[in-house]
Amino acid sequence: MSRTPTRRASLPRKFLWAVFALSLVAAACTGSDTGSAEDRDFQRIVSISPVGTEILFAIGAGDRVVAVDQFSYYPPEAPVTDLDGWNPNLEAIAAYEPDLVVLQTDGDLISGLEALGIAVLAHDAPFVFEDVYAQIAEFGEVTGQVDEAAQLAADMKAQIADLIAAAPDASGLSYYLELDNTLYTVTSGTFIGQVYGLFGLENVADRADADGTSYGYPQLSDEYLVDANPDVIFLADTLCCDQNAATVAARPGWDELTAVQTGRVVELSDDIVSRWGPRLVDFIAAISDVLRDIGAAS
Repeated sequence: MSRTPTRRASLPRKFLWAVFALSLVAAACTGSDTGSAEDRDFQRIVSISPVGTEILFAIGAGDRVVAVDQFSYYPPEAPVTDLDGWNPNLEAIAAYEPDLVVLQTDGDLISGLEALGIAVLAHDAPFVFEDVYAQIAEFGEVTGQVDEAAQLAADMKAQIADLIAAAPDASGLSYYLELDNTLYTVTSGTFIGQVYGLFGLENVADRADADGTSYGYPQLSDEYLVDANPDVIFLADTLCCDQNAATVAARPGWDELTAVQTGRVVELSDDIVSRWGPRLVDFIAAISDVLRDIGAAS
């Protein structure tokens, strides 16, 4: 009989966040039977999820991870292989003889793994912050690292609260977050948009998806952004697309933007923006630092 740990997320994946780390879309979780405690004593874990890999190592289960996909290069000690994170292959994964595979929800792959008697911990991205902590708790339950997972979540909550408290109120400041250089972005209704909303920042992309047809991930135009004239531009395409403050300033008309003229073009790591695990704290810290700098300069 196959073994499937708890709370497999049941969300459709959106194409956009595959640019970065697989998918980043709204999630909803449903329950399923975990099996006995003995069933959770996994010793050979394969992760086809960068976020899953980071959580496993953060809660102290990294020594049981025998292989990860090519995008799971953090932390540095993760055993990166040529396992394909875009199109996971059942036979290639099974060759590592795992007793647990961590991956984002993929019905066909899950069925194949379970048919081989391999347990699956499937997940999707969060919709609200509590979903992040619930997912970390689930990883702890499945791996037997319950206390470590609880401590990680508690530490993250405390650090995030401190970072938000340390940042000045950004109400009245508008921003644009660039996911790639074709001008895809997010609205306030996405998880990433909620992160910025914690600081009171106003998202210039919200009116571009007022009818919801872009599922919170509209593609803007140069004209739209020049008209919106954001106070701050956050670049989450520095790795994928080699974008930086100089390339942004060189775009037609963008040299007139307030964010460019005031030097408020912020270069972020694609990975930190797109991964909602332990390094969510790093993402929030980056925003907090920027807002403190802006407050000090004003």
